[in-house]
Amino acid sequence: MDRLTSMAVFVAAVEEGSLVGAARRFRLSQSMAGKHVSSLEEQLQVRILQRSTRMLKLTEVGKAYYIRCKQILEAVEDANIEAQEAQTNVRGTLRVTAPTTFGAMHLGPVIGSFLETYPDVSIETLLSDHYVDLIEEGVDIAIRIGQLQDSDLIARSLAPCRMVYCAAPSFLKQYGVPKTIEDLSLAPRLIFTDAISPGDWNLTDPDGKTHVINGPVRLAANNMQILLSAALTGAGVAYGPSFVFGPSIATGALHSLLEDHKTPDLKVHAVYPTKRYNSLKLRRFLDHLNMEFGNIPPWDVFMAMEE
Repeated sequence: MDRLTSMAVFVAAVEEGSLVGAARRFRLSQSMAGKHVSSLEEQLQVRILQRSTRMLKLTEVGKAYYIRCKQILEAVEDANIEAQEAQTNVRGTLRVTAPTTFGAMHLGPVIGSFLETYPDVSIETLLSDHYVDLIEEGVDIAIRIGQLQDSDLIARSLAPCRMVYCAAPSFLKQYGVPKTIEDLSLAPRLIFTDAISPGDWNLTDPDGKTHVINGPVRLAANNMQILLSAALTGAGVAYGPSFVFGPSIATGALHSLLEDHKTPDLKVHAVYPTKRYNSLKLRRFLDHLNMEFGNIPPWDVFMAMEE
């Protein structure tokens, strides 16, 4: 007998509470349903169901086997659905949330190319620097950066993102280029007030010693784009993720500082609810994000140029 069919009949018998119920679900005779269960027991050389005319009862081995059978059957069903959906159109509305600055700077082109590829999909975006509850807000997928909160959500790493110290050529001309930790500690800073990841204004020297930069604050803001704009005018030294400052460093509008020192690395993640079946549009969007960002995302192109 086909083992998967026998496993499905066994699971149905447990869920229905009888071989009659399992037989009814699969349009089999009661005796044939019983043969499927007996076939499993013969293959396993152990009893998994204690059965009588009145009741069914799982044995200890049967309890564990039932759980594994459920998992296997669900995986097979998922594979079947994915194969079926691959032959259908990708359609529907996808709700996406992301941090404000990251979304404004980097999601637009990615979403645009995705919509061009899948014309029957529409996307709603929610840009926020505050935590968004995906289930409560009805969001399909979130882009999150840095340390993730413990949750029942699935996280998929999309791209690296390092922290950088940088300043405009006009600032460096006026104040000089910081060549040491002490130089950097004296420079006026442009700081982000809503940082939640560890390692804010930290720097590790070539000897492995970590330093905290505590220079005078010239501008404090809860929005990275304001800090970027101020840094470009030469207002001070900025510290933040390469997805904000990397493009300006690549063009020479900003210069990265103390490049022989190490800064904390962040990760860009896609986070989505733990659903039994993820929609085809979500899976395609995840693949698209991974393809667009990749190992060297656009904001870190200046690192590849330096190498």
